[in-house]
Amino acid sequence: MALKQLSDPLFDKNPVAVHILGICSALAVTTSMSTALTMSVALTVVVTLAAGIISAIRAHIPNQVRIILQLTIIATLVIVADQLLQAFAFEMSQRLTVFVSLIATNCIVLGRTEAYAMHNPPVPAMLDAMGNGLGYSLVLMAVAAIRELFGAGSLFGMQVLITQADGGWFVPLRLMLLAPSAFIILGLLIWALRAWRPRLVEAREFALRGSRPEARP
Repeated sequence: MALKQLSDPLFDKNPVAVHILGICSALAVTTSMSTALTMSVALTVVVTLAAGIISAIRAHIPNQVRIILQLTIIATLVIVADQLLQAFAFEMSQRLTVFVSLIATNCIVLGRTEAYAMHNPPVPAMLDAMGNGLGYSLVLMAVAAIRELFGAGSLFGMQVLITQADGGWFVPLRLMLLAPSAFIILGLLIWALRAWRPRLVEAREFALRGSRPEARP
């Protein structure tokens, strides 16, 4: 059961590629693998701790204020994570700018606390949250690897493909470092996942007509 909670969000219930959640940060911080990894760790830690805390006190949370209380707990954890980054990794904090703070508004975090942590014991809630954090991280790292490799010829800042400017053969695809490439790559990943696992394809909301209606005179 625990393994299933951790593994399902990687592919079959991936929050980004299947449920299309957390897209903004997934696109904004994937120009390099180092920023994507930092964001992934921050979100995974925040969502896991938030799920554990909220699950532990769920019986004492009035229904009328549950969303406000969840947001308060999440925002507090995000502030702590942001302050730790500024204290121990200031350069990375500057590169991530406001996106660490925006974890507080990430629908993955609030979604798991509201949908799962509020109705389950702390350990399963934390496992579910960690699984979704890992699923989010998997997509971020995949997109970042493609963008950094083909956009700069490097991974984690280490040169992998020698560029022509350094006497090599590789010509960096600067489009990969621009925002549109993130949409394209993420769209291709979503298509590849659905092609690999057809059961993830949503049913049609409406059926196309077999023939076009005749035009009236």
